[in-house]
Amino acid sequence: MEYKASHILVKDRGQAQALLIKIKQGANFESLAREFSTCPSKSQGGDLGWFGPGKMVPAFESACKGIGVGSISDVVSTQFGYHIIKLTGKRD
Repeated sequence: MEYKASHILVKDRGQAQALLIKIKQGANFESLAREFSTCPSKSQGGDLGWFGPGKMVPAFESACKGIGVGSISDVVSTQFGYHIIKLTGKRD
């Protein structure tokens, strides 16, 4: 299974929680990614493109497996910081 996802990466859990609340209240994910994410993908609104098994750290990949296309994850902690993930595609 391959996944297509966007994310917002920040260093602080509190900031990630605040951004997640804004998204759930209707804020634009891509705009928030451009403004707040520390990942180079911020210039594409957080878009990471397609990736297969083993290409992302386990916690990130697991979060993608656990949500449906179009869904937003809870805050996911990795060695890079705190992610909010938007799953935008799945394919076999």
